Amino acid sequence: QVRLVESGGGLVQAGGSLRLSCAASGSISSINAMDWYRQAPGKQRERVARIYDSGTTDYLDSVKGRFTISRDNAWNTVYLQMNSLRPEDTAVYYCAAHVRFLYYEGRGTQVTVSS
Repeated sequence: QVRLVESGGGLVQAGGSLRLSCAASGSISSINAMDWYRQAPGKQRERVARIYDSGTTDYLDSVKGRFTISRDNAWNTVYLQMNSLRPEDTAVYYCAAHVRFLYYEGRGTQVTVSS
């Protein structure tokens, strides 16, 4: 089992930056990949970024060049550096871990970008 706790959300003006953290505990050595998702009110959930065990990353088109996902070597913490934030980035951001055929998710952290 893997437990995930997100932090770092808050209120920021458009153009500003935030760094989200996801602290993982439990069977973290079995993690294959981790994601950051977001969900805004009335909108579908979307995957913002993914990082694989190999270090390979991929991003939602609308955040490419602005957001960066990274992790420490042992999967203890995964980060999402968010720069040049826009009001449309406002959402609850969740991290998620893939462990073989299992999936774990945190409770989320609110990010609000004011115009």
